[in-house]
Amino acid sequence: MLNSSRGLKKSKLDFILMGVTVMLLCIGTIAIMSAVSDASFGPRAVRTHFIAIPIAAVIFFLSWSFNYQIYKDQWKILYGIIIIILVAVLIFGVSDRGAKSWFRLPLFSIQPIEICRIALILVLAGFLEKNYNRIKRVSVMLGVLLIVMPIFLLIMKQPDFSSLIVIFPTVVVMIYCAGANIAHLFVIIGYGFIVMLFPIVWTFLKLHPHWMANSIIFQNISSLSSFGMESVVFCILILICAYLLWWFFNKFRIFIPKAYFFGAALVIIAGFASGMWAYSQMKGYQHKRLEVFVKPGSDPKGASYNLLQAQIAMGSGGIVGKGVFSGTQSRLGFVPEKHTDFIMAVIGEEMGFLGSLAVLVLYVIFLWRILKASLYARDKFGYFVCCGIFTMFAIHMFINLGMSLAIVPIAGLPLPLVSYGGSNLVASLWAIGLVQSIYARRMAIV
Repeated sequence: MLNSSRGLKKSKLDFILMGVTVMLLCIGTIAIMSAVSDASFGPRAVRTHFIAIPIAAVIFFLSWSFNYQIYKDQWKILYGIIIIILVAVLIFGVSDRGAKSWFRLPLFSIQPIEICRIALILVLAGFLEKNYNRIKRVSVMLGVLLIVMPIFLLIMKQPDFSSLIVIFPTVVVMIYCAGANIAHLFVIIGYGFIVMLFPIVWTFLKLHPHWMANSIIFQNISSLSSFGMESVVFCILILICAYLLWWFFNKFRIFIPKAYFFGAALVIIAGFASGMWAYSQMKGYQHKRLEVFVKPGSDPKGASYNLLQAQIAMGSGGIVGKGVFSGTQSRLGFVPEKHTDFIMAVIGEEMGFLGSLAVLVLYVIFLWRILKASLYARDKFGYFVCCGIFTMFAIHMFINLGMSLAIVPIAGLPLPLVSYGGSNLVASLWAIGLVQSIYARRMAIV
């Protein structure tokens, strides 16, 4: 972040970022139209997409035009709005595959979490900017947790694990960029890692029960509401191990405060308990996605089939592809969620390796320009906002591409600007508008 006022350019728009955004949107629109052209819901999907584009464009221009700093002093109000929206969707929202995360309107549906993710970045940026000089204090980290934990819990109640996968690293990167204490970061990252790892490990053990001698444990560690004796014993053993480790180091005259060992033990126990609860909140199709990731081929007619078909589609495109609107795997309905989660399968089949590479290159340039905007922000608030938006888009790109390559579990995350989804498109253009607003009010040459 630079604060020099010398050499301010007249340009109020990052034309590279804008050009890349338009190109990604155009590629995505063509891919979506091709993906749904033979589907029964195709006309409705195309109509919704073309309704979302002008709405998103208006949101972009408003976000770009207004000074982004108006959010800095209103972050508390914005936080209240986020909580109200997330509570409202649990009460008035409609269910889709067991997840209650949509508002159904006459012409289209809205997924409010897409908007709330951007709003949370603004809220956290406002809090971090206000507490920047005290960022290394435990009280500030507790403040961050008090902000994000209610939102995490409300999202879990939907449940929408894909949003948590995006939000958690975004929060971590933002507090890291704010200069948080490394020890505090390790605690937060460790806790999050255990929470996310538990469902994967537990799914693995369920698929390989012979790895555990006493399979009755499976009946007791399914959720926090049925917290069995085995789980209690596990927590006690963790505390005992922490004490023994402290005693061992102390005997060899390696003096480490006892609080560090018991603090690490409490983090493990908290992550263990939260992981169990998260696992208990997962729906059937989410369990299937984990099973396919842990043991490919475990559901050959279900989730494994879907992933396999997406990979076949990407590979069948060759170097230059079969041509737009000429894909066979995607157009004949073999590829699931081809207009959303697996849009890259459509691009890979119809536009080939070169088309997929072009999307990847455009996205790298897109992320680079957001990073540049963060470096030239005129204040810490703008810097934190750009860091959060950069991380959000980067996680989306990594997971969406990783799903198609089977290197990460299927998480139901779209590729922003490319995949179908009106709520995601509006939120993405709002985020890009914020970046452009920060760029327009920079105080240094880019």
